[in-house]
Amino acid sequence: MITGQDIVVVGIQAWDIEIGSNCKNIATEFAKHNRVLYVNPPLDRATLRREKGTEKIEKRLRIKSGEETDLVQLGDNFWNLYPKSMTESINWIPFHGLFKILNKRNARIFSEDIREAMKKLNFKNVLLFNDSSMFLGLHLKEFLSPQNYTYYMRDYLIKVPYWKRHGERIEPRVIQKADVVVNNSTLYAEYGSQFNPNSFMVGQGCDVSLFNDENGFIQIPKEFETIPKPVIGYVGYLTSMRLDIELLEHMAKTKKDWSIVLVGPEDEDFRQSKLHELDNVFFLGSKDASELPAYVKGFDIAMNPQVVNDWTIGNYPRKIDEYLAMGKPTLATKTKAMEMFQEHVYLATNKDEYIELAEKALEENSKELAQKRTAFAKSHTWENNVRAIYDAIKKSA
Repeated sequence: MITGQDIVVVGIQAWDIEIGSNCKNIATEFAKHNRVLYVNPPLDRATLRREKGTEKIEKRLRIKSGEETDLVQLGDNFWNLYPKSMTESINWIPFHGLFKILNKRNARIFSEDIREAMKKLNFKNVLLFNDSSMFLGLHLKEFLSPQNYTYYMRDYLIKVPYWKRHGERIEPRVIQKADVVVNNSTLYAEYGSQFNPNSFMVGQGCDVSLFNDENGFIQIPKEFETIPKPVIGYVGYLTSMRLDIELLEHMAKTKKDWSIVLVGPEDEDFRQSKLHELDNVFFLGSKDASELPAYVKGFDIAMNPQVVNDWTIGNYPRKIDEYLAMGKPTLATKTKAMEMFQEHVYLATNKDEYIELAEKALEENSKELAQKRTAFAKSHTWENNVRAIYDAIKKSA
């Protein structure tokens, strides 16, 4: 444990983001035993133009003009900073030399707002935790002089077009400057270790409390009454960027006595796919997050038919923990990120293995295996994740 420290958290997601955030969960855990300042990304000129008129932007403009406070208390020893200064949108610049100059200027402006908030809160000897903010993060160590600088990598951002142009050069430099690099998959830890020996895989936290059916109170939705068993199912966004449509078609055509159940909104590729023409494939549509455990309960096997690409190969799949928390036999594509699940998940490398392992999962499922899966998923708490981060920071001291 690290206790009694002042911790500044910066990243690429604001506190008022509408979706779940690893960084917010980690910061909340930090704040249980330390004073924490969670810093939102600064408003940049392109976002101002693109989203002008929205309440999120109007709020930031009110803060910029002094009409609202920039420092909001979230809880005991926990604050959220809305930077008052606006940074320039420079990612479009093709010339790296010019980008470097303007990026350092942006980082200086951003750091001045952070230093002002640190002074108000009397933060000293801070631990700086950076969640993937590689551009602004390049200069934060020199401008803020933290006691320790931790860089957190949880996505392969340099393969994403927005980050790729300058990120392929800059992120390795950020990793080199960091005192410690923490990663939520083996792939990212190996990548980080190329530039910094203090690169550690710390796993991932996950709140699986919603996926708790130990008392058997969750009711399977009535839609399953007309769906033949066995049911092989998936919950989540149905997008060809992450899921293998050809694999799903192969499973449905090869095993016509199996029902393939897909729960979630579809992208255009899924809407136009031949899956809609197959009698044993059932699209149940979008559901509220609170309903998802009931749908998972209706599966005989839960799956994550992931396509392997630059976006997915290292990603930690939270849904695997959710499936396992329900005790379900779980089938997934074998990737680096899935190595830590190999004792509890059936990992396939091709279409035929998906069929073979699904058959095996159906045959050998038992109450004892279900209990082991649930226990394993429950071990992936945010508390345990943050303890691993603390251990990594201590090793770099």
